[in-house]
Amino acid sequence: MTTADFLFALLGAVALGAAVLPRLLARRPLSLPLVFLALGAAVQVLPLPLPEIDPVADGVWVEHLAEICVVLSLMGAGLALNRPFGRESWQGVWRQLGITMPLTIAAVAALSWGLLDWPVAAALLLAGVLAPTDPVLASEVRVGEPTDAEHDEDEVRFTLTGEAGLNDGLAFPFVAAATALAAAGGTLTGGGVGHWLLVDVLYKCTAGVAAGLAVGALLGRLFFRARWQTMRLSEHSEGFVALAATFLAYGVTELVHGYGFLAVFVTACRIRAAERTHGYHGVLHDFVEQLERLLTAVLLFLVGAFVAQGGLGPLSWQGAAVAVLLLLVVRPLTGWVAQFGVAAGPRERVVTAFFGIRGIGSLFYLAYALASHDFGVPPEVLWAVVTFTVIASVVLHGVSATPVISRLDRLRLHRAKANRGGPDPDDHEVAGERL
Repeated sequence: MTTADFLFALLGAVALGAAVLPRLLARRPLSLPLVFLALGAAVQVLPLPLPEIDPVADGVWVEHLAEICVVLSLMGAGLALNRPFGRESWQGVWRQLGITMPLTIAAVAALSWGLLDWPVAAALLLAGVLAPTDPVLASEVRVGEPTDAEHDEDEVRFTLTGEAGLNDGLAFPFVAAATALAAAGGTLTGGGVGHWLLVDVLYKCTAGVAAGLAVGALLGRLFFRARWQTMRLSEHSEGFVALAATFLAYGVTELVHGYGFLAVFVTACRIRAAERTHGYHGVLHDFVEQLERLLTAVLLFLVGAFVAQGGLGPLSWQGAAVAVLLLLVVRPLTGWVAQFGVAAGPRERVVTAFFGIRGIGSLFYLAYALASHDFGVPPEVLWAVVTFTVIASVVLHGVSATPVISRLDRLRLHRAKANRGGPDPDDHEVAGERL
């Protein structure tokens, strides 16, 4: 048996599992990523010709595979959001981005500097790498398929999906700051700080949003209102067009040195707004979701194999403590504080705060940063801490997502029926109940 032949067979088995397992695991306290994580580790004990997985030596492959998975998940998230964009209707998302994310980054940087005794650049890098959340790793906590109703999404799922769609791009400035610190030997002058604010924060964020709006408006017009019917792609139900939209938005934005992650999510939201009730959104979303599920399964399988091969060997108890404190203390506390004043009820605020899932985005950011600079900490140690955080999140949130979210759904339905006092309430009425 050659390694290549075995890898073909293994890839086929992973792809088949990605198609079958979601149905088998439905309503069970297990997630697809958790299963593939365990399978990746289990395969290592078999006498099979498995290649060694080294994210340090193979950082380019890790970076680009994770990059593709992230941009696809961002397109899928934007297409799935039914609620129109707005200052008040998206208030929960804005608070997570403006309060929870900066506080989390500050807390993780402080923990890394204090507990791990890392240089400032490495501490900030870890904080930026672990900043983005990733609901793709627990499908129960994100919104479902696009529907005609604009307000049938409960506050928990909507806030977590919107947060993940935007903070994947907004983590870039903090990773850039860590990179600049590493290049400058740990200290930034006033000119360096000014360059970071003007270029890495203001220009690149603005360029990402502007490019996303422009590409989304162009594609929305092409999909739904093209003058020639043959060019009106919404009438042909070709799902792979979502792949074209994803890569076009990402590539164009990166060419003008903007944040492509932001652009992809904004593009998806803009396409959604072009013709909100059209069934073509479902076609695009389903295609993206299938690709995303496959890539996620492959990546988590590789992470499991990496761990079984000794990838967590360099992990110290201090590094593990930082991960545990992030998941069980920092994120829940900052997320809970940020939700005061939003439309969600107290139970919903607690659940939103708890499910700060870390995942594929963190793997991308770490590979991206380590490709260009030395941060004064061995790369193997950084990979061990980040990998442990992702694994802990996959296990913790993957096991708890289904029972917790199902409990909220039952409470909403029960309360909506009690308040209505008649026929079964519709989705809008159920989603509008505050718990």
